[in-house]
Amino acid sequence: QVQLVESGGGLVQPGGSLRLSCAASGITFTFSIYTMGWYRQAPGKERELVATITRDRNTNYADSVKGRFTISRDDTKKMVYLQMNSLKSEDTAVYYCNADHPYYSAFTYWGQGTQVTVSS
Repeated sequence: QVQLVESGGGLVQPGGSLRLSCAASGITFTFSIYTMGWYRQAPGKERELVATITRDRNTNYADSVKGRFTISRDDTKKMVYLQMNSLKSEDTAVYYCNADHPYYSAFTYWGQGTQVTVSS
């Protein structure tokens, strides 16, 4: 069974920074081949993509976070990170870690989410 566990969320003032972490585990989970991503869902809104990183370290970002957020991964530790700088109130949401198999769409996994609140 694959598990994704997020951490690092919290309350931060506008302009501040947070670093989210996602730890992956599972006896049959070949972490290195998965595209890893961060998504978020604000109250009353649909879940949206924040950033993804492929096995080849190709990254993709939502326009709203480009230049402020950075996604990275450590395959040896089965970890994925999201460094969030210059946070805005509109970044407030529950952030979810995602693992997506590049060839088999049925193999997609989600974490339980971590709350990020940007407020003064």
